[in-house]
Amino acid sequence: MQWNSASEFFAMGGYGLYVWGSYGMALLIMVVEPLMAARRHRAALAAAAQDEGL
Repeated sequence: MQWNSASEFFAMGGYGLYVWGSYGMALLIMVVEPLMAARRHRAALAAAAQDEGL
């Protein structure tokens, strides 16, 4: 596929919203998932430490 301008590239032949939206969602998930995993890990460690103290 060949584009004559940057706007044609970003429009992706009329599918730009779908293509770039998909890339955006994938990027968002790749950023949020490690943060949520770290949060769950800290919570699990805190729960384990609390259980040890009983």
